Amino acid sequence: MTRFQFRPLRSRLLFGALLLPLALAACGSSTPVDSTNYPMDRREKEKLDAEKRGESGSIFGKDGLILFGKKKEEIAPNGVAVNSFLWRASLDTLSFLPLSSADPFGGVIITDWYSPPETPDRRFKATAYILDRDLRADGVRVTLFQQRRDGSGWTDVPVDSKTSTDLENTILTRARQLRVDQTSTR
Repeated sequence: MTRFQFRPLRSRLLFGALLLPLALAACGSSTPVDSTNYPMDRREKEKLDAEKRGESGSIFGKDGLILFGKKKEEIAPNGVAVNSFLWRASLDTLSFLPLSSADPFGGVIITDWYSPPETPDRRFKATAYILDRDLRADGVRVTLFQQRRDGSGWTDVPVDSKTSTDLENTILTRARQLRVDQTSTR
C-alpha cells in the first residue's frame, strides 16, 4: 500500500521537472533586446564606437592585427608605424653616429656619444623623432647634445639650434630623394 501512494508523487515530481524548463523558456522574450536603451559606461561606449569605425583597442582587431587603435590600412605594409621615407632618411643621415636604439613604431632614433677624430675633447649625441606618417616638413625633429671634456669628466655644452635645423633639413632632403627614387623605379 505504501508503494501505491508514492507512485503518484513520483510522477508529479517527474512531470514538474520536465515542465519547469519549458515554463522558464516561455518566460523569455522572442524579440531582441535593444541594448541602446540601457545606460553604458564610458569604456563600453568607446569600445562600441571604435568597433563601428572599424578600429579596435585589441591587438587582434576585427580584421587582424591592429595597433594603437589605428585602422589596418593605416599601418604601413613594411611594419614601420611612421613615414618610411623619413625613417630611412634619418637612419642614413645619422649613420656617422653609433646607433644606440631605434624604435620604428614609436619613431625614435637614439645615437650613442661620438667624438670626431679632429676634436677628441668634444662629443656629440643625437635623438631623432619622426612625428608624422606623412612626408612633411614638420614630420621630423632632431635634438643634439654636446659635451666637452673637463679634466676627468664631461660637461654639457649648449648646441646652436641652427645645427639641429640643418640636420632636420638634411633628413628631409634625403627623404624626398628616397621618395623620388621609389616613384621613378615603378
